[in-house]
Amino acid sequence: MRRLLVAGNWKMNGSKEQAEQLVTALVQGFSGSDQVEMVLCPPTIYLDQVAGLLNGSAIGLGSQNSSEHEAGAYTGETAPAMLLDMGCRYAILGHSERRTLYGEDNALVAAKFEAAKAAGLTPILCVGETLEQREAGETLAVVAAQVGAVLARLGNEAFAEAVIAYEPVWAIGTGKTATPEQAQEVHAAIRAQVADSNAQVAERVQILYGGSVNAGNAETLFAMQDIDGGLVGGASLKADDFLAICQSANG
Repeated sequence: MRRLLVAGNWKMNGSKEQAEQLVTALVQGFSGSDQVEMVLCPPTIYLDQVAGLLNGSAIGLGSQNSSEHEAGAYTGETAPAMLLDMGCRYAILGHSERRTLYGEDNALVAAKFEAAKAAGLTPILCVGETLEQREAGETLAVVAAQVGAVLARLGNEAFAEAVIAYEPVWAIGTGKTATPEQAQEVHAAIRAQVADSNAQVAERVQILYGGSVNAGNAETLFAMQDIDGGLVGGASLKADDFLAICQSANG
């Protein structure tokens, strides 16, 4: 049985004071569980602070991005090995905001995925369609292309020690959420695509749902067969809300 994973993506929010208050509350409120793992993904500038606050706790640490390069003249970038050195276990890659605002295409995301895995990080690959693509009936094709780029680059073991997060772009930060049935359809298609390459990896890979996940809808989403937790945005900035979502995953 797959363990559920709930990851909080703070995006470009917070301060040193807010980080201390939030992480302290989460550490006090989350004692760990055999059923669910909690991960925090703060802005890069706060990784060291958050790592220190999480020391000895049951909560994991992740980054919001990672470079495709190991080192070199790439001003403003952060290498996967640096993130690992800061205590990160996970790295969010291919988030729709990175794809849309910063022009990251499937090939670049796949390169970042490969570099993260090579360094020892566990990539969280974000995939998802826009509202226009959903209305045009292109959801499964768009998601298949995003997943397929990683499979094409890394082969049938690509998603061993990796995570996939389905985030419909139209549901991110909008208050709109895919119905559990809509999300399950895409999650099942993703798992089937991975299974075509490696059935054992497909059975183990965690596929998260993201897109306005909150304490009110988490339980019904996480009850779906192929939804293995959530990638949470705004609600992860409020300790009570994020703890409630993790409790939903805990059953």
